[in-house]
Amino acid sequence: MKEKVRVASGQGFWGDLLTAPIDQVRGGQIDYLMLDYLAEVTMSIMQKQRARDANAGYAKDFVSLMREILPDCVEKNIKVLSNAGGVNVRGCAEAIRDAAKELGLSGQVKIGVVTGDDILPRLQEFLDKGVAIDNMETGESLSEILDKVQSANVYLGAKPLVEALGKGAQTIVGGRLTDTGLTLAPLMHEFGWTFEDWNKVATGTIAGHIIECGAQASGGNCQFDWETIPDLANVGFPIVEAYSNGDFVITKHEGTGGRVNIPAIKEQLLYEMGDPHAYITPDVVADFTTIHLKDEGENRVRVYGIEGKPNTEFYKVSIAYSAGWKAVGTLVYSYPDAYQKAKLADKILRSRLDKLGLKFDVVLTEFVGVNATHGHLAGEPPQDIPEVQLRVGVRGQNKADVERFTKELAPLILTGPPSVTGFAGGRPKTEEIMAYFPALIPKSLIETKVEILEA
Repeated sequence: MKEKVRVASGQGFWGDLLTAPIDQVRGGQIDYLMLDYLAEVTMSIMQKQRARDANAGYAKDFVSLMREILPDCVEKNIKVLSNAGGVNVRGCAEAIRDAAKELGLSGQVKIGVVTGDDILPRLQEFLDKGVAIDNMETGESLSEILDKVQSANVYLGAKPLVEALGKGAQTIVGGRLTDTGLTLAPLMHEFGWTFEDWNKVATGTIAGHIIECGAQASGGNCQFDWETIPDLANVGFPIVEAYSNGDFVITKHEGTGGRVNIPAIKEQLLYEMGDPHAYITPDVVADFTTIHLKDEGENRVRVYGIEGKPNTEFYKVSIAYSAGWKAVGTLVYSYPDAYQKAKLADKILRSRLDKLGLKFDVVLTEFVGVNATHGHLAGEPPQDIPEVQLRVGVRGQNKADVERFTKELAPLILTGPPSVTGFAGGRPKTEEIMAYFPALIPKSLIETKVEILEA
């Protein structure tokens, strides 16, 4: 059993800094690289991609990345854990296998394939059996929106990842794996912790929570002394340096930008925390009030004393469904009287929409530069404000009405107040709205599967 394991964060979301995982692998010693690609709406996007192309449905950026770093990972014995598989886990894993072969790594790479999170084909079966799948926030039954559902994925925890590591996987690909499980699993595997040791499981979970958003724990998006954070252009992503006794240190590679300190770690701990006494994951209920932080010098914060409670009998399910259409457009009005011009343009636009008899659930206007961030708390702007962006969005169930709105913004340029600019890129785009339906489902109904593909 190792006494110390280093798990590096290389991706906080799909679209994060492309060079970060490469720098983590090549910038210093690590044992594991965790890559978090999925947000709640991402699964529905991937489901739509796969509907158009049976070979799509996963984060193809991940495959490109693995082509770059896989030789390094094999040479340095770095294992990679990722939820980049989206709704086509097998396709993603096969693409990694093909890349390994092309790189001349045949026989050197085992790919763990974790499935079982995608329950979209089983929703009707569950409802027919009387399983209550209700919106956790509104109480609405899934049956009311079943015909509109685009994706349904269970948040799987660390157990199948630990199983894959136990089978010798060098790279693991899954679908809706929890962000925290991607860090917890290596610690469970290396230290031999049991899933009934709730304090240790809570420790690994909070370690994962701290680094799941990438550089947000090492100086990015930081409110404390943000103007003094060094070299964010070269920001170092965070690394968990974990010990078998349950303590861990958050740090980063030497020579990188950013900053790891207690204020930055506290900010990340508060992210999506909810009840501090009960941070619920599939693996454990972690108690954030037991977390202790200690400054151990430059870019090193020790985390210790964490306690946990038994996990629940439910998995959380992330369901996305079609909920109408939207479009957003902007115009910029300049000095003098920029705000007054923008307000008049909004009034004119709304009058024309009413005259056309268009039906919308919401028409939302924001005056960027005045109140788009703080709303009514912003108060009235100064009279000499130099420019204001008029941003108008509509949402409705009738696609034709939304598309007609997109044709009403441009005419304001010559039929509204003066000194307008900023109408670049053509008419606003009509987009389908994906709404979020969070629910719970008994764990006893869900079966996970772990396979190993060899390159």
